[in-house]
Amino acid sequence: MENGLLTPQARDRLTRTCRTAAGDSLRSLTYFNRFDYEQVYLREDLEQDADLNSFIGNEWHDFKTTQDAYRGSELGDYRYTIRVFENGYLVRITIEDSGVFVTTDGITMQDFEALSAAVTEVLENWMYSD
Repeated sequence: MENGLLTPQARDRLTRTCRTAAGDSLRSLTYFNRFDYEQVYLREDLEQDADLNSFIGNEWHDFKTTQDAYRGSELGDYRYTIRVFENGYLVRITIEDSGVFVTTDGITMQDFEALSAAVTEVLENWMYSD
Protein backbone atom coordinates (compact mmCIF):
# COMPACT_ATOMS: atom_id res chain seq x y z
CA MET A 1 0.00 0.00 0.00
CA GLU A 2 1.55 3.27 -1.07
CA ASN A 3 -0.63 6.19 -0.02
CA GLY A 4 1.81 9.07 0.26
CA LEU A 5 2.17 8.89 4.03
CA LEU A 6 5.95 8.80 3.58
CA THR A 7 8.07 10.44 0.92
CA PRO A 8 10.03 8.16 -1.42
CA GLN A 9 13.22 9.22 0.40
CA ALA A 10 11.71 8.31 3.79
CA ARG A 11 10.53 4.91 2.49
CA ASP A 12 14.00 4.25 1.10
CA ARG A 13 15.75 5.26 4.32
CA LEU A 14 13.47 3.12 6.47
CA THR A 15 13.89 0.14 4.15
CA ARG A 16 17.69 0.50 4.05
CA THR A 17 17.80 0.81 7.84
CA CYS A 18 15.80 -2.39 8.34
CA ARG A 19 17.65 -4.30 5.60
CA THR A 20 20.97 -3.36 7.19
CA ALA A 21 19.86 -4.65 10.61
CA ALA A 22 17.89 -7.75 9.53
CA GLY A 23 19.53 -8.59 6.21
CA ASP A 24 17.76 -11.15 4.04
CA SER A 25 15.64 -12.14 7.05
CA LEU A 26 13.52 -9.00 6.60
CA ARG A 27 10.04 -10.10 5.51
CA SER A 28 8.02 -6.87 5.64
CA LEU A 29 8.01 -3.34 6.97
CA THR A 30 4.98 -1.21 7.73
CA TYR A 31 5.00 2.40 8.98
CA PHE A 32 2.00 3.62 10.95
CA ASN A 33 0.69 6.55 12.93
CA ARG A 34 -2.57 7.11 14.80
CA PHE A 35 -4.55 7.67 11.63
CA ASP A 36 -2.98 5.74 8.76
CA TYR A 37 -0.39 3.19 7.69
CA GLU A 38 1.79 2.36 4.72
CA GLN A 39 3.42 -0.95 3.87
CA VAL A 40 6.90 0.15 2.93
CA TYR A 41 8.50 -3.18 2.04
CA LEU A 42 7.34 -6.72 1.29
CA ARG A 43 9.84 -9.41 0.38
CA GLU A 44 9.29 -10.79 -3.14
CA ASP A 45 8.54 -14.37 -2.03
CA LEU A 46 5.62 -13.29 0.19
CA GLU A 47 2.05 -12.52 -0.77
CA GLN A 48 0.34 -9.29 0.18
CA ASP A 49 -2.57 -10.92 1.97
CA ALA A 50 -2.16 -9.79 5.59
CA ASP A 51 -4.95 -7.73 7.14
CA LEU A 52 -2.71 -4.75 7.92
CA ASN A 53 -5.61 -2.62 9.12
CA SER A 54 -6.30 -5.09 11.95
CA PHE A 55 -2.59 -5.44 12.71
CA ILE A 56 -2.20 -1.67 13.01
CA GLY A 57 -5.25 -1.30 15.25
CA ASN A 58 -4.00 -4.03 17.54
CA GLU A 59 -0.39 -2.83 17.63
CA TRP A 60 -1.37 0.80 18.31
CA HIS A 61 -3.81 -0.17 21.06
CA ASP A 62 -1.32 -2.59 22.60
CA PHE A 63 1.45 0.01 22.54
CA LYS A 64 -0.67 2.50 24.46
CA THR A 65 -1.80 -0.17 26.95
CA THR A 66 1.76 -1.40 27.48
CA GLN A 67 3.15 2.11 27.80
CA ASP A 68 0.54 3.04 30.42
CA ALA A 69 0.78 -0.24 32.35
CA TYR A 70 4.54 -0.12 32.86
CA ARG A 71 5.04 3.63 33.17
CA GLY A 72 7.28 4.37 36.14
CA SER A 73 8.13 0.73 36.83
CA GLU A 74 11.58 -0.41 37.89
CA LEU A 75 11.91 -2.04 34.46
CA GLY A 76 12.59 1.36 32.89
CA ASP A 77 11.15 2.87 29.74
CA TYR A 78 9.40 0.74 27.14
CA ARG A 79 11.62 0.14 24.10
CA TYR A 80 10.05 -2.37 21.69
CA THR A 81 7.98 -5.55 21.47
CA ILE A 82 8.86 -8.87 19.84
CA ARG A 83 6.06 -11.29 18.96
CA VAL A 84 6.99 -14.86 18.09
CA PHE A 85 4.96 -16.80 15.52
CA GLU A 86 5.26 -20.16 13.83
CA ASN A 87 6.69 -18.64 10.63
CA GLY A 88 8.58 -15.64 11.91
CA TYR A 89 8.71 -12.66 14.21
CA LEU A 90 6.96 -9.30 14.42
CA VAL A 91 8.82 -6.42 16.04
CA ARG A 92 6.90 -3.26 16.98
CA ILE A 93 9.03 -0.16 17.43
CA THR A 94 7.05 2.91 18.43
CA ILE A 95 7.67 6.47 19.51
CA GLU A 96 5.01 8.87 20.77
CA ASP A 97 2.92 9.30 17.63
CA SER A 98 4.21 6.82 15.06
CA GLY A 99 5.97 3.53 14.66
CA VAL A 100 6.76 0.56 12.51
CA PHE A 101 6.21 -3.09 12.66
CA VAL A 102 8.79 -5.26 11.02
CA THR A 103 8.39 -8.95 10.29
CA THR A 104 11.46 -11.17 10.01
CA ASP A 105 12.61 -14.72 9.76
CA GLY A 106 14.83 -15.85 12.62
CA ILE A 107 17.38 -13.27 13.73
CA THR A 108 19.37 -12.97 16.94
CA MET A 109 18.50 -10.87 19.98
CA GLN A 110 21.49 -8.70 19.08
CA ASP A 111 19.93 -8.14 15.64
CA PHE A 112 16.61 -7.15 17.26
CA GLU A 113 18.49 -4.65 19.44
CA ALA A 114 20.28 -3.19 16.43
CA LEU A 115 17.00 -3.00 14.48
CA SER A 116 15.24 -1.25 17.34
CA ALA A 117 18.02 1.27 17.91
CA ALA A 118 18.36 2.11 14.21
CA VAL A 119 14.61 2.46 13.55
CA THR A 120 14.08 4.50 16.72
CA GLU A 121 16.80 6.90 15.61
CA VAL A 122 15.17 7.30 12.18
CA LEU A 123 11.71 7.91 13.70
CA GLU A 124 13.01 10.38 16.27
CA ASN A 125 14.99 12.29 13.63
CA TRP A 126 11.81 12.64 11.56
CA MET A 127 9.83 13.78 14.59
CA TYR A 128 12.35 16.43 15.64
CA SER A 129 13.19 17.62 12.12
CA ASP A 130 9.63 18.82 11.38
